Amino acid sequence: MNNKFDALKDDDSGDHDQDNGSPKDSEKEKAEDEEKDQNTIKRKPVVPGAGEHPLQYNYTFWYSRRTPGRPASTQSYEQNIKQIGSFASVEQFWRFYSHMIRPGDLTGHSDFHLFKEGIKPMWEDDANKSGGKWIIRLRKGLASRCWENLILAMLGEQFMVGEEICGAVVSVRFQEDIISIWNKTASDQATTARIRDTLRRVLNLPPNTIMEYKTHTDSIKFCFMWMKRTFLQDKLVEKLKMDTVF
Repeated sequence: MNNKFDALKDDDSGDHDQDNGSPKDSEKEKAEDEEKDQNTIKRKPVVPGAGEHPLQYNYTFWYSRRTPGRPASTQSYEQNIKQIGSFASVEQFWRFYSHMIRPGDLTGHSDFHLFKEGIKPMWEDDANKSGGKWIIRLRKGLASRCWENLILAMLGEQFMVGEEICGAVVSVRFQEDIISIWNKTASDQATTARIRDTLRRVLNLPPNTIMEYKTHTDSIKFCFMWMKRTFLQDKLVEKLKMDTVF
């Protein structure tokens, strides 16, 4: 199933001066108009097909893969996440999911993201910036089953926290896999507690399973400190190399 796009042109019904310019000016104006039309292309929201079972919210699958070692900057991370597609019904979800690789079969530093349509899987997104996420670290071999149980619970509105849920992520790493669910309001302790308890139930987690809640604000701070430290280390190495040469 492909995403559908629709070109929405601006209304040019306002008053305009008559064209008295040179052909070169006309070509420039034409190019600017074409660029303007391209910038106004909007994605048409997906809708359930005839006879399909609609979900309460539309959702979008994303995929990302990066080289391990250090956190990516916001700009490089945003460029690295790829949108797979959006869906609005149970049937449309299964059409995507049945053709996707299972997390347990992914390699390297790979992530699947499933977020409500219109929310990017980024800390800085308006819907996410005041929120946080519950994190569970899994031993290898459990990611596929836990991911499926988590997203089915999310699509089925089993968390019962209104519009608080933003999305879920499964992160495949070399020695472990990580699963997380994101919500809008980190300061709402009653809501985060309900999400935690529901997560334990739908994943059938043992009572001694360690679950960590981390605000996106803290994640951003940690990432910034890591990048700053890495930058200073690189500068120090560069200086030592120069001292060695001279």
